[in-house]
Amino acid sequence: MRRDLVRRLFGSRASTPARLLVALFVGILAAGTISLMLPVATSAESNAPFMAALFTATSAVSVTGLIVVDTPTYWSGFGQVVILTLAQLGGLGIITLGSLAGLLVSRRIGLRGRRLAQIESGLELGDVRRVIYGVLTTAAVVELVLFALLTGAFLIRHEESFGRALVLGGFHAISAFNNAGFTLYSDNLAGFVSDPFVSGVIAIAVLLGGIGFPVLADLRNQPRRPRRWSLHTKLTLTVVGAILSVSTLMYLFFEWTNPDTLGGLDTRGKVLAAGFNTTMRTAGFSSIDFGALNETTQLATIISMFIGGGSGSAAGGIKVTTLALLVLAVYAEYRGDDVRAFGRRMPYGAVRQALAVALTSALALLVGTMLLLATGPFTLTDALFEATSAASIVGLSTGITSELNTAGEAILIVLMIMGRLGPLTVGTALILRERERLYRFPEERPIVG
Repeated sequence: MRRDLVRRLFGSRASTPARLLVALFVGILAAGTISLMLPVATSAESNAPFMAALFTATSAVSVTGLIVVDTPTYWSGFGQVVILTLAQLGGLGIITLGSLAGLLVSRRIGLRGRRLAQIESGLELGDVRRVIYGVLTTAAVVELVLFALLTGAFLIRHEESFGRALVLGGFHAISAFNNAGFTLYSDNLAGFVSDPFVSGVIAIAVLLGGIGFPVLADLRNQPRRPRRWSLHTKLTLTVVGAILSVSTLMYLFFEWTNPDTLGGLDTRGKVLAAGFNTTMRTAGFSSIDFGALNETTQLATIISMFIGGGSGSAAGGIKVTTLALLVLAVYAEYRGDDVRAFGRRMPYGAVRQALAVALTSALALLVGTMLLLATGPFTLTDALFEATSAASIVGLSTGITSELNTAGEAILIVLMIMGRLGPLTVGTALILRERERLYRFPEERPIVG
């Protein structure tokens, strides 16, 4: 009976996790678009245009944060609740299904002879309950703590009324943890560029939501025993730490005297702003104008957005473990040795999958950039930045989002959907297709280089 229930919930084909993910995403997106087109969703109580509603709903459910209309002024309280609900469902739903897909994959690897196509023989109902319960519990606890901290900050430090502080605290806590990047301020978070408390809390929320549930579970279960952390956790924390450190130094070096970004701040403010905005490489919050950054800094931001966050998280990109595998594979090739890290050897199949995910994402990004260039008079840097932000579901922008025509908006919508669903579905499908070959063709080496 238990297996019958799992079969009814998940089906029995090899692509089940990916199909379930796509079906859930499309259903939430459709409901969100219809809700935002209701007259009560706008502040003017008139129907929002279809493309504005679709773009906003896609941005919210894909936890991107790109906007074509101003969130605090265009949408009513009802519309803002819809956006926040979509972000919560999009972020939490993806984390939950990503964790389940990871569970299925790990069990597939660990059990010889079992096909993931037959989920009923590789996944017990208790595992489903345990994973979902863990994700929901972790998200609830983290968001409640963030809500309390931000509400207190808006109430005490910024003298908002109690009701307004509650709204601001709740909205930004959920938006930040889900890496959604939506804010109730028209200038994003520019008003908090020198506030270490609000900036710090939101940055921590984005980091927690961006490293992934598997890592959070490791940190929760064994906070003082890093040697017992999984290889995935070690790789994720190492790469994230390296990216944030290098990016912060680059921001400080290239933007120190730029009057339109960090130049007008004191030393403490420059360090705070640099650290905060580099952390936002997986979310759409910003306290400076990204359109005013030097092109060198913009390129560095594009690269960090493309890499993204941790697997099984609300963040997008190719994921930091994908980058780690590729770098380690190159290093291993130079050494003529196995791909290994932290005393563990990694299977060659994982490297192939990382390469497939990275190249597929890069190809989609390049095509999206070219199409954006064809829709308007944008520079290559602006188009590449916008396309990367959409494809990596980040939400940062140099300011051209509101200038897009219908074709440009449609391109970004497609990129956001691909960015939300692509890496997880492609990665899961590649693992599901793994099988032992009964024969191999004769080997012949082509010329490389």
